[in-house]
Amino acid sequence: MQEEHHEARTPDNGDEQSQAIAITELSQRGYQLLKENLLDEAEACFRSILETEPHNNYALVGMGDLLRKRRQFREAVPYYETCLEHHPENNYALFGLADCFKSLKYYHRAIKIWERYLKHDDENVTVLTRVADAYRKVRDFRGSKELYLRVLEMQQDNAYALIGLGHLHYDFKEYAGALHYWGRMYELHGDNVDIRVLTSMGNCHRKMKTFEEGVPLFEQALDRQPNNFYALFGLADCYRGLGQPEKSLRYWEKILERDEANKVILTRAGDAYRCMGDLDTAEHHYTKALNIEFDEYAILGLALINKERGNLDQAVESLTSLIRNDPKNHRLYLELAECRIALGHRREANAILSQLHDMGVKGRAVSALQEKLGR
Repeated sequence: MQEEHHEARTPDNGDEQSQAIAITELSQRGYQLLKENLLDEAEACFRSILETEPHNNYALVGMGDLLRKRRQFREAVPYYETCLEHHPENNYALFGLADCFKSLKYYHRAIKIWERYLKHDDENVTVLTRVADAYRKVRDFRGSKELYLRVLEMQQDNAYALIGLGHLHYDFKEYAGALHYWGRMYELHGDNVDIRVLTSMGNCHRKMKTFEEGVPLFEQALDRQPNNFYALFGLADCYRGLGQPEKSLRYWEKILERDEANKVILTRAGDAYRCMGDLDTAEHHYTKALNIEFDEYAILGLALINKERGNLDQAVESLTSLIRNDPKNHRLYLELAECRIALGHRREANAILSQLHDMGVKGRAVSALQEKLGR
């Protein structure tokens, strides 16, 4: 009996075509599921494709995108990189990889990838603003500003560029410039502007010490979100700058109602009570702050209370210790000099004034101390 011979059958064109159609359908289904945020189902589609075609660009980018959606940026990176090894010009992989690096705070790497992207598509506003953001993060003022302005040339009043330019100028302490760009957002959107624009503009006025102009911006933010921390803090700090401790205290205490262990706010509230003459309550707030963690301003507050109560030796001890930790803080020297004069320690007071002179500190406070010593 003749033995039958079976040859290995190679897939014909019809099989290859069927497989290609199946992969295309799986890919389309995966992206639709991704759009609907059904990530587990989308992952099953993409993994199925990669079992057959490990270098399929759609499935590799799809896996990267769904991992980005899960905020698993580190895990997404290899999928984009594998795609780019085999498909170097894939814009979706370039965009996804750069976005992962940005989210991982690898800004220099993100910039390199985005620059590759821009070689193929140099008018993509979304990418241009992201590159500008990355330049801002690495403190490249000129590179960042140039790209934001390029976006504004392409799309006048682009919100991302205006907000980015505001942050850029603020980061570099150019508060008037920041106000210009955030102010434009305010002009465009009025009462519907993002609350963060209001608090950011208010913060510019705080930094510029134009406190009166900051107050209405923070008040407007509070009208919309009565417990917004940045609005409460900004308003309290503006009233502090305006020398109105009783008004500032209202907002410091509102923050403490929700966050009673905030040592910075405890110290600021202590300052307000001290300025209002309520030394016992001020002392309570400073002590509570110190029980949380060492705080230079709480120690200073207690030193000033001791000075006011006439406990000058205790005040001197605290101020001397603070100067050792913060030798460039001019205020500490001025307070210590006043204590030394009050104690009759003229030589020590003169030595402190000499130190201030060497540090280049002048002004009315120094002149007043010199007058006291001259009497």
